[in-house]
Amino acid sequence: MLDARQLEALNAVIEHGGFGPAAKALSLTLAAVSLRIKSLEDTLGQRLLVRGKQVHATPAGQALLAHVKQVRLMEADLLDGLQGGAPSKGGVRWQSLSVAINADSVAGWFLPGVAAMLQRHRLLLDIMIDDQDHTHSALKSGDVMGCVTALSTAMRGCVAEPLGVMRYRCVAAPAVAQRCRTPRGAVSVHKLLAQPAIIFNRKDALQDAFLEQHFGLRQPHYPRHFAPAVEAFETAIELGLGWGMVPEQHLTQRPELQEILPGATVDVVLYWQHWAHESPSAQRLTAAVKAAAAQRLRPVPPSAGAD
Repeated sequence: MLDARQLEALNAVIEHGGFGPAAKALSLTLAAVSLRIKSLEDTLGQRLLVRGKQVHATPAGQALLAHVKQVRLMEADLLDGLQGGAPSKGGVRWQSLSVAINADSVAGWFLPGVAAMLQRHRLLLDIMIDDQDHTHSALKSGDVMGCVTALSTAMRGCVAEPLGVMRYRCVAAPAVAQRCRTPRGAVSVHKLLAQPAIIFNRKDALQDAFLEQHFGLRQPHYPRHFAPAVEAFETAIELGLGWGMVPEQHLTQRPELQEILPGATVDVVLYWQHWAHESPSAQRLTAAVKAAAAQRLRPVPPSAGAD
């Protein structure tokens, strides 16, 4: 049997970023926290934490952290059921669910689609923002219970369900779009690459995907602005600072932007990866996410959904 106090200590070290902050949060001495984790490691016969300037969990530690989060959610749901959904002595009882989502999805379809369910069931979201090619790392490490990701292959202990397609178009302010064309109006890739691109962050590969799919270029060099916030990113394009890839859903709010190469798109298939064994609260979130995606995203091509 796993010792609950030892698991609590392990979770606190990761959650608070070190042994000292964990000890303070648990009202224990630093030695007591260290002893609990050492005892847990001795029981399991393997290291659970990599100690250093920044403490992080080993793969075995990540698996235990995911277990702790699942148990917490299940216990909260059990207590809620036993008490008939009545508020606790401290007031209204809320449960927190941690998720990792790409920035374009958060405001575009995710939050509008799950808001009513969250309020109805008193659920809180702890959202981690990352690129859709990297959100699954947070699920793998046990930091979140679900993620919107481009990874179609289900990770160990998880389920990957296709959500839909986000379609991106290459756009710019009219003056920038004009500078990318020849006197006859044709798009010149050399002129395009001479203009700065607006990139969300250094993990964003949509611009490179566009250039490879439609011009056959692999990782070409071009000047880049970085704007890691959706509003700032799209505003930078609107102000004529450069060109960029914008979800077609967002373009209805920015009609002044022009497509660089009309009809040329980059499609990103999104999946909802989550624990295979979910608590009732997590199941409600999964159902709401799938319903929201079905309403707001393009359908997944049969070949993509079958991966």
